[in-house]
Amino acid sequence: MSVFSVDPKAGNSVTSAVLDEVCKSLGVKLKHEEHEDYRKLLAVFDESARELMEMEDYVPATDLTRFPRNDVRPPSATNNTHGAWAWRCSIRDTQSNVGILAGKTICLKDMISVKDVPMLMGTEFVSGYTPNMDATVVTRILEAGGHITGKAVCENLCHSATSHSSSTGTVENPHAKGYSAGGSSSGSGVLVSLGEVDMSIGADQGGSVRTFGLIPYTGCGSNEPTNDHLGPMTRTVLDNALLLQAIAGTDNIDDRSFAAPHPSNISKYHDLLQVLEDPKRLSGFKIGIITESLEVPVLDPRMKGCFLAAAEGFRKLGATVEEVSIPIHRKGSTIWTGVSKTGGYLTKLHGGAGRRGHVMHELNSLFAEALHDPAKWDKAYVATKNIYFNGAYAEERYPALLAKATNLSRKLRDAYDTALQSYDVLVTPTLPYVATSHPARDASPLEQIKKQVGLTSNTCQFNQTGHPVLAMPIGMLPPLEGPGVGQEGVKLPVGMQVIGRWWEEAMVLRVGYAWELEHDWKSMGA
Repeated sequence: MSVFSVDPKAGNSVTSAVLDEVCKSLGVKLKHEEHEDYRKLLAVFDESARELMEMEDYVPATDLTRFPRNDVRPPSATNNTHGAWAWRCSIRDTQSNVGILAGKTICLKDMISVKDVPMLMGTEFVSGYTPNMDATVVTRILEAGGHITGKAVCENLCHSATSHSSSTGTVENPHAKGYSAGGSSSGSGVLVSLGEVDMSIGADQGGSVRTFGLIPYTGCGSNEPTNDHLGPMTRTVLDNALLLQAIAGTDNIDDRSFAAPHPSNISKYHDLLQVLEDPKRLSGFKIGIITESLEVPVLDPRMKGCFLAAAEGFRKLGATVEEVSIPIHRKGSTIWTGVSKTGGYLTKLHGGAGRRGHVMHELNSLFAEALHDPAKWDKAYVATKNIYFNGAYAEERYPALLAKATNLSRKLRDAYDTALQSYDVLVTPTLPYVATSHPARDASPLEQIKKQVGLTSNTCQFNQTGHPVLAMPIGMLPPLEGPGVGQEGVKLPVGMQVIGRWWEEAMVLRVGYAWELEHDWKSMGA
């Protein structure tokens, strides 16, 4: 590897003692006769680093004249009945009121950057961060005529699959208070369900939305780059297709989106659904139920029954529906754990190393500072601390864990691809059990985690493989524990996943749309 000088300038601050500290951190020693040579090499690197850090940063531009920030404020308690709003604002296009999202109100998960609007990320571990740019998806929503009305609560650094962890407070299930609204895109789901917004952009590292590479992740807080996803959250499949149509396509910044078409060449997902002559008809379609998804140890038998009834609905629409065995599906959570815990740890330490794109280094610096601040560490959520512990442990005991999990992620993808050669889409239950009641805010670490055991057993696989997935409601079931047990009319949603081939979101939406048109999901289930 070349260098551009071997002669440091006079007065360079890299002394022999500095090099000794670096050697100590690496656990290595230098030969005495080589020490000065390496000091000089480190010194010229230091000069290069200083020169770079003095350069002006290169940040995607935000048009504050066309898209001014208005009414930026915290939510009021009286207008935040379910604890789902993190921040309020009003941002829209001042130069045009046309576009496919004209008239639509949209909120954003609070790990998506909106310039000059504080980004809480549901945590006190890092704090005081206000982005200096708009995420790509923000600009696309505004250019399409959408009205952004605020930021939705994000579970603590996206590290909880239930809605009790945010530093702003518990997010309540819109169907029954006292129960989880899921996570980590809890606020997004609640605000859409309540009708307080028409749409939301959620994010996913374990099960909320999956559209890897199709929607640029530029300007969003990252947990682990290979399983970070953004995606639309809406009340209907048609609206889902509309929002996806507005935000999809490479931005030529995020390397995960490089293989995606240019926005001008993206499928017209919404338009294609609207021109179908018989949208309910699925004759000729083949749908595969992943057998292993029905064998998850924590799967509630009622959920299985509700899911199979929903799958039967596809058959009534003319589709061929049959089970298909994909044995490695059972190992998906193990593969995901190897990536999300070790990769998540490294991302927090170093940012998204080895990737092309825009790096929010100011946010990365806050993580570095927080880790060494005892007061900040005490405020970290249990799952955040667990990631640091898991990652540090793996680095010492299993140094090849991330590499092997990465390789096996490809094997997992290939297994689904093989099945998708025979089927148009695959389906599974989304979650294995209905929403649980909230743990106490001061519950022990294990008591908080217990409410999430096995929750992403059928979803996290696709974070690692990148297959597009539509999660949709298919019924309602009574809770098994918590304040709503025995109360008449208290029911919680059941979900189904529709999984497609890479870049075939249109097929996934087509199948989901047909099912939705034919069924009233709120009347289905026990």
